[in-house]
Amino acid sequence: MASTSSVQMQLPKLNGKITTTVENGYTEVADAEEFNALRKEEKEALVESRKKDQKALYAIFQAVEETIFEKISSGETAKEAWDILQKSYKGDDRVRRVRLQTLRGDFESLHMNDSESISAYFDRVQTIVNQLRVNGEELQDVRVVKKILRSLTERFDYVVAAIEEGQDISTMTLERLMGSLCSHEQRMNQKSISSNSSKHCSRVTQSNRGGHHGGRGRGGRGGARGRGGNLNSTKRYQTRDK
Repeated sequence: MASTSSVQMQLPKLNGKITTTVENGYTEVADAEEFNALRKEEKEALVESRKKDQKALYAIFQAVEETIFEKISSGETAKEAWDILQKSYKGDDRVRRVRLQTLRGDFESLHMNDSESISAYFDRVQTIVNQLRVNGEELQDVRVVKKILRSLTERFDYVVAAIEEGQDISTMTLERLMGSLCSHEQRMNQKSISSNSSKHCSRVTQSNRGGHHGGRGRGGRGGARGRGGNLNSTKRYQTRDK
């Protein structure tokens, strides 16, 4: 069962006759002796007032939820129950106003984090929006859409500009905005993956080219030493023949 702090308590609606009885109440006598001392007309009026009061009290009891009934069940007259109910309602109303003020501040301070995805940011926004609406805030989608567009990270700047110039923000739903932003986010992620892959391939290619040049250089030096050795041997053979 939901607690009274999370439920907006509604005062029951009463018709004109019952409202008069509830708001004004009636004067009860102290005991039977005092009642007997009343004139006949006064007795009849008092009995009628008691009947109206009990009818009003029953109407109040039937109109409230069980958690609220526990608060007002101690009232012996309709006016007593109604006064308790009004005090409880005003207390919940004050709590709700404070809660709304806090939630409004949370909503205005919302900003997307650099490492956050569109779907994760939308979840954060939707959580606060739902809490605002539950507490009685009339928050239209257009206000939420504008808030999201101005609170995205810089990498979405060109996307925001395209949306604002090419679409009617006043009629855009949150679902439509999320779908559009998610599509752009996917394309940006794919470009980032492709770019990183190209850089990796470029580094590998450069590394392979460097290794190939080194092999030829070492081979050349080895060949030079070989040719030098053969020339010296030839000179030695020529000396012996002489």
